[in-house]
Amino acid sequence: MSLNLATIVVESVRRRPSHTALIHDDFRLTYEQLLTHIRRCANALTDLGIHPGDKVAIVIPNTGLFPMVYYGILYAGAVIVPLNPLLKEQEIVYHLEDSEAAAIITLESLLGEVLKGFSKTETCHHVIAYADQGGANIKGEILSFEQLMRKASPDREMAQTMPDDPAVIIYTSGTTGRPKGAVLTHFNLFYNCQVSSERLFDFHPEDVLIAVLPLFHSFGQTCSMNGTFNRGGTLTMLPRFEAEAALKIIERDRVTIFQGVPTMFFYLLNFPELNRFDTSSLRLAVTGGAAMPVEVLKAFEERFRVIVLEGYGLSETSPVASFNVSKQRRKIGSIGEPIYGVEMKVFDDNDNEVSVGAVGEIVIRGHNVMKEYYKKPEATKEAMRHGWFHTGDLGRVDEDGFFWIVDRKKDMIIRGGYNVYPREIEEVLYGFPGLLEAAVVGVPDTVMGEEVKAYVSLERSCTASSQDIISYCKERMAAYKYPRIVEILPTLPKGPTGKILKRELRQLSTE
Repeated sequence: MSLNLATIVVESVRRRPSHTALIHDDFRLTYEQLLTHIRRCANALTDLGIHPGDKVAIVIPNTGLFPMVYYGILYAGAVIVPLNPLLKEQEIVYHLEDSEAAAIITLESLLGEVLKGFSKTETCHHVIAYADQGGANIKGEILSFEQLMRKASPDREMAQTMPDDPAVIIYTSGTTGRPKGAVLTHFNLFYNCQVSSERLFDFHPEDVLIAVLPLFHSFGQTCSMNGTFNRGGTLTMLPRFEAEAALKIIERDRVTIFQGVPTMFFYLLNFPELNRFDTSSLRLAVTGGAAMPVEVLKAFEERFRVIVLEGYGLSETSPVASFNVSKQRRKIGSIGEPIYGVEMKVFDDNDNEVSVGAVGEIVIRGHNVMKEYYKKPEATKEAMRHGWFHTGDLGRVDEDGFFWIVDRKKDMIIRGGYNVYPREIEEVLYGFPGLLEAAVVGVPDTVMGEEVKAYVSLERSCTASSQDIISYCKERMAAYKYPRIVEILPTLPKGPTGKILKRELRQLSTE
């Protein structure tokens, strides 16, 4: 039995070919038009020598181009490697080489860092750019997306892929080692999309969803884009979240569903001129990616007159694992119950199930769990012990089967819905001249949920300020990663083995 995730678009074309699938400002595509672009993209990639199973990286924000390219890659039988447009040169090099991407597709406006990274790889052979700035910089080794599309035929059959074939490699990371590519199969993403859009969000064909979640992330892909197209709804794009821009689109396009991370809810709720906008079309809001403060959730529901449902998942789980399914069956502050076809338990350090109410590590198994970490068998084996995916999140389950997050085993920071990994930042910090020690922790923040804070100690001769160190980091990593707060100490607290004690630094931050 074959299965290709791009089938969700093909089926919606059969049901409602002339219905609006996509809106980006004044740009609109019907489902039939979207499928034509997808087929052209698939043929363009095939004409370049991209074969089924090859990896194609994409560095594209939430624009109309993203779904064309995303499903075009799948339609050709290739594998998508979605990358954050904020990544810097060395980060791009690592992701291209680790995934063995044969090509990378981006915007002309993002060529700076992409080209720097591309020039240092041996596996990636093509840079393809869409001319969002007029095309003056698309020359030399850079291929024009528009020219490739014009030459490509609009006719072709969808590549036959099997349910267990890789569809997307999404990069995630723990606090040790470098980012790992979670291999999500066509079935992982197809079925998680089906369950989410039909059983959890109850998408209607007339729904309009605003894409504020980044589509390079599994939350945005599954819950926003795939979910909308699976039900034949309309997706309206916002390349970068800003409260006023989001409110304008909600009013203009009569948006019915808003999905976002808690930070976005905070910004919308506290926008000074909120009353200028008509948001009465909203019927549902969905939050995930970080814990939603109960006060914010209640205030949002009251102000927008809409129910807010909270869920939980990870890149490795496609991503949805648990959800509060309705106003009648939810517990505010919890991450809900396991979704259809998924099991969740709480284990102790010996992988034994703990009793109701006891704290342990949340583990998951089901149709949503990734195939593997790409080219990392040991990491896969460690994460998938005894057939259960170990999340690294500490939680408990109550007597009604609702799960509650307590803390994270790992030191990962979630800043505004983005995963930030201290080890990556610490490696950059240690390159700063005169720096002796560094440790990065997350500290509570009203707007971002958590903020990135670095504690450092310096050589006696070093006269650098905190701002000097922040600027150094800002130049070398994506904007969501670099520490906004740097505190210089004479020395960092250590245990008997010399290991820096982050728990003491976290305590210091709350004093």
